[in-house]
Amino acid sequence: MAVSDAGRPPTSRDLDLNVLAEVERRVLWLATSMVHHANRVRPNPSGLKVGGHQASSASITSIMTALYFGHLNSDDRVSVKPHASPVLHAITYLLGELDERYLTSLRQFGGLQSYPSRTKDPYAPDYSTGSVGIGATAPIWGAIARRHVERLGENQPRGRQYSLVGDAELDEGAVWEAILDPMVRDLGEIVWIVDLNRQSLDRVVPQIAASRLERMFSAAGWQVITVMFGRLLEEIFMMPGGEHLRSRIIDMQNPEYQRLLRCTAAELRSRLPGTGPHATAIRELIESLDDTTLIDAISNLGGHDLGALLTAYESIDDTRPTVIIAYTIKGNGLPTRGHPQNHSSLLTNEQYEELAVRCNRDPQNPWGRFDEGTAATDLCAAVNARLVRARPIERVPPEVPRDFGRTPRGTATTQAALGRTLLDLTRGAPDVAKRVVTVSPDVSSSTNLAGWVNKVGVWSTEERADWFSDDAETIMHWRETPVGQHIELGIAEVNFVGLLGELGATWSRWGEPLLPIGVLYDPFVERALEPWSYGIYAGGQSILVGTPSGVTLAPEGGAHQSIKTPSIGIEQPGCLAYEPAFAIDAEWTLLAAMAQLGRPGGQSAYLRLSTLPVDQSLAAVPEDPAARERRRQHVVAGAYTLRAAKRPDVTLVTMGAMVPEALATVERLEALGVIPEVVCVTSPSLLWEALQARRGQGSGDSWILDQVFPLERAAPIVSVVDGHPHSLAFLATIHGVRSRNLGVSSFGQSGDLASVYAHHGIDRDSIISAALDLVAGA
Repeated sequence: MAVSDAGRPPTSRDLDLNVLAEVERRVLWLATSMVHHANRVRPNPSGLKVGGHQASSASITSIMTALYFGHLNSDDRVSVKPHASPVLHAITYLLGELDERYLTSLRQFGGLQSYPSRTKDPYAPDYSTGSVGIGATAPIWGAIARRHVERLGENQPRGRQYSLVGDAELDEGAVWEAILDPMVRDLGEIVWIVDLNRQSLDRVVPQIAASRLERMFSAAGWQVITVMFGRLLEEIFMMPGGEHLRSRIIDMQNPEYQRLLRCTAAELRSRLPGTGPHATAIRELIESLDDTTLIDAISNLGGHDLGALLTAYESIDDTRPTVIIAYTIKGNGLPTRGHPQNHSSLLTNEQYEELAVRCNRDPQNPWGRFDEGTAATDLCAAVNARLVRARPIERVPPEVPRDFGRTPRGTATTQAALGRTLLDLTRGAPDVAKRVVTVSPDVSSSTNLAGWVNKVGVWSTEERADWFSDDAETIMHWRETPVGQHIELGIAEVNFVGLLGELGATWSRWGEPLLPIGVLYDPFVERALEPWSYGIYAGGQSILVGTPSGVTLAPEGGAHQSIKTPSIGIEQPGCLAYEPAFAIDAEWTLLAAMAQLGRPGGQSAYLRLSTLPVDQSLAAVPEDPAARERRRQHVVAGAYTLRAAKRPDVTLVTMGAMVPEALATVERLEALGVIPEVVCVTSPSLLWEALQARRGQGSGDSWILDQVFPLERAAPIVSVVDGHPHSLAFLATIHGVRSRNLGVSSFGQSGDLASVYAHHGIDRDSIISAALDLVAGA
């Protein structure tokens, strides 16, 4: 499906640029006023800095005015750089989609957010931004998610995906990981607009050069459009000596140019010619200009020329990604323009009143749209009519099965159970399976996804030949088509979870729920955690599977042995976590997690799996259907009793790969006269929520604690986990019993399983020793 041009506004030749300039001034005024009010007018009893970014907003006001009022259509989506949120709020207000009462609430509890937020702003920006690099790349992953929605038969026009990016944001490595991914060069709906103001938080960056950025984007297969100078400067360049002035401005370092922006006309006449061989020609040229023209000319960059910007937008080639590099001035239109420390500086009251005069506004009554009957009002009304979107009909995801009814036999791993469950979905619940999209950063074959990939194929923008389809020794087939349901990325975890988050947001953005499942090695979950967390904050619902995990991966050594990940589910908002011990537990928890996706009130999930082969008979899955269902309910609620005792002397609480170790100590403890009970924890996060609810500090359900940790069987606890011991330590507070908490709290090393377990004190002897200590101290 091609990118839609339906409903695009008239070309720049048909727009009244004077009216557009009037709108631009009002946007600048409103954006600046919101920050001013939040810091200098609204009471602030705590004295804590409120903050805001007047200069950063001013640098992109022209870009956004031209884009929203002169180019966008309703199918387009825009990710706005974080510090430009006041500009987005102002535009939304002028278009009639934001009530005036919110303009005084910037950075206030329940008010307009510091950075655009789909879940917390009183209106719904297209993308949440705020964490550097994530908002910039989100439309790339949103475009891929949009194409997967099309696979389901949703037939709306595709639209473009815009990223409005600050130049300092291009320092983020994840930005280039995304740009360089091979699939991105085929996404013609992607458009980036770089606000090249050459300033970061602390300084004018001396080496930011558009020519270098142009070459980097071009090498990645992008169309590159550079908007360097405005109409006034271009006219001056046509005068005698103009070509030398152009070269002088292009070649000078950024700090020198920024200093010129704060010069008087006399200072400009002295500094601008420089000392080069063409200084005389430049001096003669600028002597022919009056002071006002000279001062206006030095700041006449393309990123503030509405006509130049509209021309650039009309030049977008939809057959490949496009980047528009627009030269701008940080603080353009403000008294602080060009100052090297203007990033978070605020206008003084005097400067604000000066801006009010230039914008023809009343600083005591700053709010208000345009008067009725004016051309600006007519433009706002026309743009609102063009950009209005029908609210998507949110489809309820199909019901996910709770249990496929099979009891695994023999020896199996929880990692293998993942691939088996996905294949079972294709047979037992095809309506669910068609909405599943798996994502992997080049680890599909080593995480047991081969069968699933063979079944559903690999996603690509176009069909590609599988040259190994007839090779009998090739087990995993790489069949790439636009309807494939597995997406393979390079080894770039931020790309991986960025895509996962956007796949998980289609239910609210386009009304079509997808069920995204991302699989990567558990040691790298921490690297991916911050951008995945941001995706959850933005409303994305997905499943992150970390496998293999822990020191159970003994031969790999400390670098590949995850320690802290068991506590992620406890600490990560909007996410439940499971660490199953048996294949049936993995099936049940995965299905339960999938049932939480793609719906209002849903949540993401993190599953920590293992490659440790485990005897499945140890699970002792009940054969009676009612008892089996009771076990399943306990598994998905967070824990179940694996070996019960009427009056236990000690409770062994364990999880995941440690369950066989704990079970192996039962007979030895009984021989020593110690009666143990064994509890298998599947979700510390759910148990923590249950405990908080019991204490009146949460809204969860606490029934699982009564079932698995009843008061009448309360006994000292030995907890053991293949991860940091604190992740289960809180369980002793349920009844205030004594405890010993075994786990991994130091970096691991290579070795056989027994040696590594003993090294960390999570082996059978350590469990028995801890139990005996507790019983002896009773």
